[in-house]
Amino acid sequence: MKILVTGATGFVGSAVVRQLLARGDAVRVLARPASDRRNLKGLAVEIVEGDLRESPTLRSACAGIDGLFHVAADYRLWTRNPQDLYASNVKGTRNLMEAALQTGVPRIVYTSSVATLGSAGDHRPADEDTPVELSDMIGHYKRSKFIAEQEVADLISQGLPAVIVNPSTPIGPFDIKPTPTGRIVRDAVRRKIPAYVDTGLNVVHVDDVAHGHLLAFAHGIIGRRYILGGDDMTLKEILTEIAQRCGHSPPRLKLPRELIYPIAYLSQWWAWLTDGPEPQATVDGLRMSKKRMYFSSARAFAELGYRARPGRDAIAAAVAWFTRAE
Repeated sequence: MKILVTGATGFVGSAVVRQLLARGDAVRVLARPASDRRNLKGLAVEIVEGDLRESPTLRSACAGIDGLFHVAADYRLWTRNPQDLYASNVKGTRNLMEAALQTGVPRIVYTSSVATLGSAGDHRPADEDTPVELSDMIGHYKRSKFIAEQEVADLISQGLPAVIVNPSTPIGPFDIKPTPTGRIVRDAVRRKIPAYVDTGLNVVHVDDVAHGHLLAFAHGIIGRRYILGGDDMTLKEILTEIAQRCGHSPPRLKLPRELIYPIAYLSQWWAWLTDGPEPQATVDGLRMSKKRMYFSSARAFAELGYRARPGRDAIAAAVAWFTRAE
């Protein structure tokens, strides 16, 4: 089969590409002219230059393909211009899905996020049906992904043959940017995280998420969502595991969020002033951390045959990669 992958230069997208190539598919990738293509080095892919925000480039990218994995997303918890997130995640997704519908792409997997899902509360795992509304979304990243998923659902009602996957918190190799979660692993490896807050994440190896994409393509029901997750772990457990892998002591100081908010505001102000990178501590990130982001992949287990290795194995792979990348 010939498969188009967006976001192939990124973390999850490149993992999807590697698995498609391993099973013998011909892979076409959509990449911006100025994109960092280190994750494509040595991979036998066809590169089509284009931009999700520019519709004319997308129909030709979709022509003659047997399937589409739309993995691309602007994943930032802070940006100088929040409208960039909506342009890429919402408008870009709508543009691509309309092009796929117009060119008759027969099968699509759309990569959403658990960021669009509700919270079950009391440290219980949420699932695909946990109630949620746009007003529950904290920050522009989550809101943009929530609206984008609604755009896909609208086009599915018009005949778009798309399955939706909602990865939890992928970690592992080839996180070159890195993602916000990857920065936590990298900085913990460098012993730059001396304390922690009381929160939790669902940790999953990026390669298991990629395999879940292929399973959704093969077995997913059109219009249905599937959480692709792993193990629920507290941030303290994650940082302790990283420290043990690196042979140093884990952080033992738990900080109340109230003490970190001034640092986050100051970090964002400095990033704004200097046009620097996304700050490590963000106000939206702290607000999100008030709830443990735990999720159940039971639907993907039952309907797709999805499985994930233990979260500690995912952490080990991420630590090994960031250590080599130093």
